[in-house]
Amino acid sequence: MLLNPAIMALVLVSAVVSLMLLLAAGFGLQVVRHWDINSGSERQLNLERRTYLISTLLTWAFVSELVSLLLFIYNAESMSGQFVGAMCATGVLNVNEWGWPTLFLKMTIFFSGAAWLALNYLDNQGYDYPLVKLKYALLLLIVSMVLAEFYVQLRHFLEMDPDVITSCCGALFSADAEGVAAEVSSLQPRSAMFALYGTGVAALGSGVWYGLKRSGGPLFAILSSAAFVMALVAIVSFVSLYIYEHPHHHCPFCILKSGHDYAGYFLYIPLFFATALAFGAGMIAPWKRVSSLTEAVERDAPRLTWMAIGLFGLFYLIATWAVLSSNLVMSGVWW
Repeated sequence: MLLNPAIMALVLVSAVVSLMLLLAAGFGLQVVRHWDINSGSERQLNLERRTYLISTLLTWAFVSELVSLLLFIYNAESMSGQFVGAMCATGVLNVNEWGWPTLFLKMTIFFSGAAWLALNYLDNQGYDYPLVKLKYALLLLIVSMVLAEFYVQLRHFLEMDPDVITSCCGALFSADAEGVAAEVSSLQPRSAMFALYGTGVAALGSGVWYGLKRSGGPLFAILSSAAFVMALVAIVSFVSLYIYEHPHHHCPFCILKSGHDYAGYFLYIPLFFATALAFGAGMIAPWKRVSSLTEAVERDAPRLTWMAIGLFGLFYLIATWAVLSSNLVMSGVWW
């Protein structure tokens, strides 16, 4: 399986990113131990100069992780025809025990990287770099996730066996099955609808409040994370039914297929980027009390917030349109 070009690219990207973050982690340890902005020593000057180089390195590393996430999902979808029982990416992820952990780790790294980049950008706006030790201490935590992702992904690809009969999305995302996926699939569409729009209103309301009043940035990030989770739940239990026009098809991956007009991409891309921007806004909003960062926070946090609000709004519009334009009618959902 490692002869697959997409798999080789994914392994190579993960290996390079892991190496880059290990180098950054070594520098981060030096910063945490020796950084002193009031010192004019040669070591301090070297740390300050290298900070910009490491920041650029990490920016490319986290962008690569985003590309890796997209490629991983695309590759899983494209490989579904190589395994007996696989109808979509779900079957490929179920080929062994490492598929789903790899996907979840990539998602976690994406959001963590977005938050770190926002914090790093803010810190670079301050003349005294007040957050430099904090951001590199947080980086050390992200490094552990990146290394875990490299290992888990490699095990997933190495242990792929074309002779294994895997389970399809119909078996996993079924109310008669067991596990979290089955519980999400069994959620009543009416309940999922209220949860989807309820958390959406809460997140958007808190974002507008912060954008206008400059208060409650962390709350916006928290409510956005809840809206993100409920959006994924609603896609499985509610929205996907209308896209497939089938009351029992709950797969979150089949909507990425051309047969459904790639509707999944139009849902997932704005949702993921909106959540990442909300995390970024929530990460930098609390630092307006630091005098060297006040101006930057007042300028950048609302900007990220309004961008997140716009993308969240786009997601809810697309999800609503997918439901209203569908030929599927389920009584008791809208009333």
